Amino acid sequence: MRSSAIAALAAAPALLLSPSAASAETISTHVLDLARGVGGRDVPVTLAIKDDDGGWRQLAAARTDENGRVRSFGDQITTRAATYKLTFDMSHYGEAETQPFFPEIDVVFQVRDPSVHYHVPVVVSPYGYSTYRGN
Repeated sequence: MRSSAIAALAAAPALLLSPSAASAETISTHVLDLARGVGGRDVPVTLAIKDDDGGWRQLAAARTDENGRVRSFGDQITTRAATYKLTFDMSHYGEAETQPFFPEIDVVFQVRDPSVHYHVPVVVSPYGYSTYRGN
């Protein structure tokens, strides 16, 4: 009897980590400033989903924190298998003499399995950017 209680307790965290419908917390991002070696703080970021007609519908908006991260777009949005777009408004980022060449960065990606986490960082400099699937 005691071993079955221990087994039930050991399985409890797995139940908490496998939701049937994933929230937008399964999508996160991080702006990394390559030129200054810091996280890009206070950058407006929007999350949109591609509709069946090919248009984009905004789901949420956030600003990067002091470390350049958006850890969650809120728990009111359910992530499903679809095409998503993160839009980074870089137009006011940086100092006046280093205004970015790309005032807006769109990153389009696919969520194939909504039960796993999708981290989509963007590495920026005044004249370029790069992105990848993080973890």
